[in-house]
Amino acid sequence: MRPSGRTPDALRPIEIETGFNRHAEGSCLIHMGDTHVICTATVEERVPPFRRNSGQGWVTAEYGMLPRATNSRMRREAKDKQSGRTQEIQRLIGRSLRAGVDFHALGERQITIDCDVIQADGGTRCASITGGWVAMKLAIQKLMKAGLVKTDPLGTPVSAVSCGLYAGQPVLDLDYPEDSEAGVDGNFVMMGDQMIEVQMSAEGSTFSRAQMTQLIELAELGCAALARAQLEATS
Repeated sequence: MRPSGRTPDALRPIEIETGFNRHAEGSCLIHMGDTHVICTATVEERVPPFRRNSGQGWVTAEYGMLPRATNSRMRREAKDKQSGRTQEIQRLIGRSLRAGVDFHALGERQITIDCDVIQADGGTRCASITGGWVAMKLAIQKLMKAGLVKTDPLGTPVSAVSCGLYAGQPVLDLDYPEDSEAGVDGNFVMMGDQMIEVQMSAEGSTFSRAQMTQLIELAELGCAALARAQLEATS
């Protein structure tokens, strides 16, 4: 039995509240169970030097956790003193979201996705990617409405979910009690039936090819459900 009482193939309850930040071009507050993340998308009419005069845009991301997002207070991170974990996660978010963007259609502008975890209960990077796509989609809808972008540069939603072996059983969407005790932990980023990135590691036990296949199948199931929620939130 999972600590939450969920079946092995059950996601935590998903809620996506759009327009959470009235100033940002696109924003949402995503709830994946007790993990809550504010995602905002900022559009700027500039690109990094390596994109100048290319006719192509760019997408980048930043990630952070508020001091009381966890059980005990963490020190607030300064940008020039970010932990290795923070840097790794925000690079993952950026890579994942860029995989689903037609940069020629976006035009020579940059979208920055900020993901701020206000409450953590496992899977914060996955919630950030899923909510980050929603914020970016909303920002692009605003650009299209203004006539600044003619063709939607986003197609199939990009979503992410964790899977792992808990008490020897493959389970979907680990919360913190499961994540902290999982023998194998993995994060899966998908766009439709295509994989963008897989992060898997043995935390306390090794895993077989058959078990990895089971985790991939759970991830496909979970990401399909998340994609439906993303489309509903942005329709």
